Amino acid sequence: MTKPLLTTLALAAMLAVTGCASLEPTLPAADAAIPGAWPLPPVTGMAAPTATPAAAGQAAVDIGWRDFFADPKLTELIARALDNNRDLRVAVLNVERARAQYRIQRADQLPSVGANATLTRSGDGPQAAPTYSASLGIAAFELDLFGRVRNLSQAALQQYFAHEEARRSAQLTLVAEIANTYLTLGADRELERVARVALANRQEALTLTEKRYELGAVSELDLSQARTAIETARTDVSRYAGQVAQDINALTLLVGAPLEAGLLPDRLDLETQGLSALPAGLPAEVLLRRPDVLQAEHQLRAANANIGAARAAFFPSISLTGGIGSASNELSGLFASGTRVWSFIPQVNLPIFQGGRLRANLGLSTADRDIALASYEKSIQAGFREVADALALTRTLAEQKASQQALVAAATRADELSRARYETGRDSYLVLLDSQRTLYAAQQSLVATQLAEQANRVTLYKVLGGGWKERSS
Repeated sequence: MTKPLLTTLALAAMLAVTGCASLEPTLPAADAAIPGAWPLPPVTGMAAPTATPAAAGQAAVDIGWRDFFADPKLTELIARALDNNRDLRVAVLNVERARAQYRIQRADQLPSVGANATLTRSGDGPQAAPTYSASLGIAAFELDLFGRVRNLSQAALQQYFAHEEARRSAQLTLVAEIANTYLTLGADRELERVARVALANRQEALTLTEKRYELGAVSELDLSQARTAIETARTDVSRYAGQVAQDINALTLLVGAPLEAGLLPDRLDLETQGLSALPAGLPAEVLLRRPDVLQAEHQLRAANANIGAARAAFFPSISLTGGIGSASNELSGLFASGTRVWSFIPQVNLPIFQGGRLRANLGLSTADRDIALASYEKSIQAGFREVADALALTRTLAEQKASQQALVAAATRADELSRARYETGRDSYLVLLDSQRTLYAAQQSLVATQLAEQANRVTLYKVLGGGWKERSS
């Protein structure tokens, strides 16, 4: 009597593993409507002063952040952040959660085998007769004839992959944020230093003006203007000192742990990272390797698999419940000869009238797939724009930096000449003050341009998909 049951159970397991059909539609092709090449010539002038050998001739996505960033302080901060940052930790835990959900869904493709032992008393009064039983079997196992369970498992798998790409994207964002905050801190300290130098120069000018005022060589207006210039410079020093403190707090939050003073930059380093120019003919398809684009692709595949599950719900489903065991009125004779029992309960569910629920569920799944497709195409378009913007800024920022450097050189020379003429009494203090303001503004603009150029290189590295690998392969 048990041989037919064992044969049936083996057949059910085989059907569960292989499946008979899949109603999942063909994955629609994405049409992002972007050009096949970047809207700039291949030579963009984006190479850093000291491009690392690992960065030469490689796509950004293949350059590990340890090979891209040359500053050992910055790489140490990034390494600590990857261990301690709470946002990244949440992203990692979301991956673990998605993996567990996939394993739960995948388990539905296999029969759940369990053992059961019971004691039953029936009768009236103290003469109730006990019945002992023990069995081994499966309960409510669905034969996946139309691929519903398999499609749900595939959707869960694609969601797991999507969360893994989300983790990579979070890591990429974290690396870029730390680098930009590190550069901003260095720039603010550079601006604070420039403000302190300006304050010292104006204090010297005030001392000279006070002496000349005592001798009657200048008016009280010149003295008041000198004092005003000092207070302006002193205000800037305090303002930049506050910005430095805020930068340190932001960097501490990103790293997720207290920072030693030795890990913080003293100035804006123009050789923090290296990235060679884009090779000629680099296709726009490199965007497909970005973690956020891959995440959108996996979400599209998951939504497409859900359509297959929704279609399968229109067809009959077969569930099997069966078991084999032994039953006896005495515990000692539970497994004796002649006590074997078995059961086999197939159940067929044929949907006839659901009030439109199945069709609405299919429409919902189709709409979710179309939304995921549009989101996938938009992620490609957004990535193309981010790269194009960064490439455009690469050229213009290089030109701005060159002109700012020339302006600082000219303003420095003009300040020297104006100071000499003021000390000899040939010019008024107003002329000297104007030259000092011009030099001070030029120095501030140069630091801001240098920061923008360095930050744009980090941005280009990020938008091309680099930053989630530790080492170049």
